Amino acid sequence: MKEIAENRKAHFEYFIEEKYECGIVLVGSEVKSLRSGHLSLADSYAVIRGGEVWLINAHIPAYEKSTAFKTDERRSRKLLLKRAEIDRLEKKVKEKAFTLIPLKAYFKDGLVKIEIGLAKGKHLYDKKETLKQKDLTKEALRDIKNIK
Repeated sequence: MKEIAENRKAHFEYFIEEKYECGIVLVGSEVKSLRSGHLSLADSYAVIRGGEVWLINAHIPAYEKSTAFKTDERRSRKLLLKRAEIDRLEKKVKEKAFTLIPLKAYFKDGLVKIEIGLAKGKHLYDKKETLKQKDLTKEALRDIKNIK
């Protein structure tokens, strides 16, 4: 499994309740661009429209060596999930104020997969607590390293 990109801000900005692996509909030049490691998931999200899940605002730059077929770099891309998963996600997004956030993208058996998370936004005090825990963990690891 080769990781292409990760949304590092997602775990800081949101509480991730559940994770789902889904496929994505791409054109050939986009796949070549992903194989060279070009993808940005920052500021992207997923929505459910018409019984389908769409990835919005993900940036896949144009493949440098492609000449004939250029696509919009931030176009909406369809995500592939099973009907039962889409229905479950749609129900939770509507009634419990969750949002769908892409967490990472990777190649699995030659196919591009996106991991999306069912997430709830953090408040400012939650973010401060996260930073505090991260600092305490770093200090503890540093102290353990110094003892040895």
